[in-house]
Amino acid sequence: MVKIRTRPRQDGSPESVLCDLFEQALLASDPMSCVPVHLPELAENGRVVVVGAGKASAAMAKAVEDEARARGWLDRVEGIVVTRYGHAVACERIEIIEASHPVPDVAGEIAAQRVLELAHGLNSQDMLLCLVSGGGSALLALPADGVSAAEKAAVNRALLRSGAPIDEMNCVRKHISAIKGGRLAAAAAPAHVVSLMISDVPRDDPSVIASGPTVPDRTTSADALAVLERYGIETPSSIRGLLESAAGETPKPGDATFANVENIIIAKPGDMLTAVADTAELRGLHVVSLGADLEGEARDLGREHAALARRLKRERQGDRPIVVLSGGETTVTVRGEGRGGRNAEYALGLAAGLLGQVGVYGLACDTDGIDGVEDNAGVLVTPDTLERAVAARFDVQDVFERNDAYTLFAALDDLVMTGPTRTNVNDFRAILIV
Repeated sequence: MVKIRTRPRQDGSPESVLCDLFEQALLASDPMSCVPVHLPELAENGRVVVVGAGKASAAMAKAVEDEARARGWLDRVEGIVVTRYGHAVACERIEIIEASHPVPDVAGEIAAQRVLELAHGLNSQDMLLCLVSGGGSALLALPADGVSAAEKAAVNRALLRSGAPIDEMNCVRKHISAIKGGRLAAAAAPAHVVSLMISDVPRDDPSVIASGPTVPDRTTSADALAVLERYGIETPSSIRGLLESAAGETPKPGDATFANVENIIIAKPGDMLTAVADTAELRGLHVVSLGADLEGEARDLGREHAALARRLKRERQGDRPIVVLSGGETTVTVRGEGRGGRNAEYALGLAAGLLGQVGVYGLACDTDGIDGVEDNAGVLVTPDTLERAVAARFDVQDVFERNDAYTLFAALDDLVMTGPTRTNVNDFRAILIV
């Protein structure tokens, strides 16, 4: 069980209720419960080679081993899984490797090369069991031929600062990779490939989750070039040359590569939000769900939600509290050099839009426990957030300009801390109106 840490709060307080709902979000997407029910039956002979990448992949590997032991085929399991530094889980037969996220490093490159070599060594009696979750794009970091790791990392870093949505970022990542965009499935043929996926992307497109290493890719190299040009990203000649040639193209839908491939989403943001809504209703809250696929600039979405909360507060009838739930993945166009992830930036937008509205509280957290590259999962917003920020001598507009929301919320003692949750179904946001 993940322990949620905030400044001291009273049981039953609005802040406590919000943290309880976040805890339910994490429970609903725990790999230990969602992996076993989706494990496939095995052929009579052959190996079970487990590979994977993502912030949840090590926990998924542990769930595979536990279930394999219960079914009596643990001795047939081997493999390699790569996860973010600090997110490892001890396994018996599956090697867990830690690497850098969100910008790839050498450890991720070496791990990806080893994964590809394992896939190449399979035959028709073997199964490649892929465990895929958010973060896998950076962690499974093997550049395409002719592209250096440094060049790939530089483009990735620029994409992260650009404000591009995740599907556009992963379009580029797929086309400059030797393993993503269906290429891992191609390497494993003729083995049976089964991918179990925990979705962290809006609309749960399997080809976008971790850049779809076992999924046919509908996007093209031309699409990838268009993304780089749209956001003004400096493109090394090696990458531009790759994308302008046939070598950069990925396997497409209908390719024979995928005849023996199954891609199964085992946990997704929508299911998480439904579980939280059910819990909220049981607690006597009136639920307004905005859906699990929200995107857009984080601060702007925060202000939009503040306007909605103020309206709901005005129009509320009776004493029943209201909770507004949403998920998805916002973006931050980084212009300053401050600290803060998209949830902190959303929360500051929410606080700025609420203008101290009495009786309105908010929580915005990433279900992986890491908001951007910081050590917090997210933050809490209270009716006096702006008042306390001013008393602490913060200029909110200056904080926005420097992208420094983490510093503000840390000073106010309003950070929500979990450490690595070892799951990842994108962001969870809740606004409580009492």
